[in-house]
Amino acid sequence: MSYKTTLKNKKSTISIKNGELTSFTHNNLEYIHQKGNKGWRKSDDEMFPVIGPTSKNNFRVHTKNGDAVQDQHGLLRELDYDLISYNKISANYIKSYKKNTLIKNSKFPEKSSEEFLHWPFNFSFEKKFLLQENILKIDFIINSEENMPFMLGYHPAFLLSNTGKETFTANNKTYSLIDVYKAGSNAFPILDSDKIILKNIDKNNLEISTEGFNNFMLWTEVDNMVCIEPITQYTSYTNQKFSEENMSISKGKNTFSITIKIR
Repeated sequence: MSYKTTLKNKKSTISIKNGELTSFTHNNLEYIHQKGNKGWRKSDDEMFPVIGPTSKNNFRVHTKNGDAVQDQHGLLRELDYDLISYNKISANYIKSYKKNTLIKNSKFPEKSSEEFLHWPFNFSFEKKFLLQENILKIDFIINSEENMPFMLGYHPAFLLSNTGKETFTANNKTYSLIDVYKAGSNAFPILDSDKIILKNIDKNNLEISTEGFNNFMLWTEVDNMVCIEPITQYTSYTNQKFSEENMSISKGKNTFSITIKIR
């Protein structure tokens, strides 16, 4: 079933389709990359229970419950959201997974050798939107077995001016789109940070702050959009093996959030 939801206040409007943030307008100006434009085929996504290219680990993740088969950025994106509740300013979605259920891999066979993915733990994953004044807050709530290993990343794409002149400020340093381009598919890391400011050219700046993630990575290949991605772990420049030894460990219930503020 397809769910299209609109959240609105006096100055801002949020559009959500099947749990995906497809629009955030403020004073009639768009801040989210539009699907169909160059750059990326989506406007947001989640990375769970792993982040990064698992091909270097033969698509396997080693856990106490046995080896899991995971493609890049995990299997959560292969599941569908169900709409739990909504009103004028909030919406709540959920995905649920039963351990060891085989999930069809959309990357197979063109981009992956693995036809099916699986994970040896039960979990549910909630995504909650709340619109306030010039602020959008998104909470992620993961309920699982205690001691389940995981990584989490959020992958929103922001609309840029197409001039290549936007900059980013974090940890008292300023970065450019050129820095992001140079990182290529690895994405540009901004570590040990819970806040980043996107300095726009053609509209207000965005302040993006997080709780629980502690890191960002930036990715784009074009001037008209950029992905500013809160992440729990950064894996792209490392040769680490994917195993629970280098992942977060679940407390049973784990909560993360991102706040997007128009300044």
